[in-house]
Amino acid sequence: MSNLFTKYLNYAKLKMEVKKMSKIAVLIPCYNEAKTIAKVVKDFKKELPDADIYVYDNNSSDDTAKIAQENGAIVKHEYMQGKGNVIRRMFREIDADCYLMADGDDTYPANQAQEMCDLILNGKAEMVVGDRLSSTYFTENKRRFHNFGNVLVRFLVNKIFKSNVRDIMTGYRAFSKTFVKSFPVISSGFEIETEMTIHALDKRMKIENVLIEYRDRPEGSVSKLNTISDGIKVLKTIGSLFKQYKPFIFFSLISLFCLLIGIGFFIPTLIDYLKTGLVAKFPSLIAASFFGIIAIQLFVCGLILESMARKDRQSFELHLLNLENKK
Repeated sequence: MSNLFTKYLNYAKLKMEVKKMSKIAVLIPCYNEAKTIAKVVKDFKKELPDADIYVYDNNSSDDTAKIAQENGAIVKHEYMQGKGNVIRRMFREIDADCYLMADGDDTYPANQAQEMCDLILNGKAEMVVGDRLSSTYFTENKRRFHNFGNVLVRFLVNKIFKSNVRDIMTGYRAFSKTFVKSFPVISSGFEIETEMTIHALDKRMKIENVLIEYRDRPEGSVSKLNTISDGIKVLKTIGSLFKQYKPFIFFSLISLFCLLIGIGFFIPTLIDYLKTGLVAKFPSLIAASFFGIIAIQLFVCGLILESMARKDRQSFELHLLNLENKK
């Protein structure tokens, strides 16, 4: 009788342990990566044998989807072109405790995958960034404007949001379920990584950096990132999110600029008036008044929008609380 009871207890404990096991989902957005996708899927299956490997094909014209499926990946499709659109569908459809995102071009090594996932599963971070820029990126990547763009974006984001994220545009990241299910995807293209980082910073989500060994694409594999057009989109995204998340600072800076222009028009008019007692430069006075009014309006606009942004943060915290209660 006691042996039977002991067996039942052991079975119950085992069942509880299985229930507590964390599910890891590896997310690989792909567009024409037939040359590398097999190796990428195999590498992640080796490092994370219990994880589900999802390959989301984004209208590839080659055999990316077929090769991924043959190598054991779960293949799904997103027909709206753009990496942001793919990630939006991934985040909506997949349910997991930890999400590991990597590109299908074999530039990110899988041997750091477990370390990144452990930080999420142990509750030490909501987002883990695979840091290429502190290791081999500048020696491996042959496109100089990419190097410059990555440094510029990192500088701007860290300066604006007072942070220390070492790689803003890396495609190698791990996320908690809380982050994934509370992140509103707005961007449709490669600017999605910048949007993710800024969202996490604004919402005070814990970010950890993990050093990774970046390697350049193998011969025959072509980058889908356009240096100029996608770089402009990223900079526009930073500006847009700066305005959205820190409206008081954003509009105060423009207000100050307008005020300085107004003062520039007003000072010569004032000097003439003090000397002669007459206003000889009415156009300058009108311009000074115009820029002064614009400066005041922008400052007030910043105050109002800052109040709305604070309200949005409060609503977001309540949303997070609801997500936690549903777990």
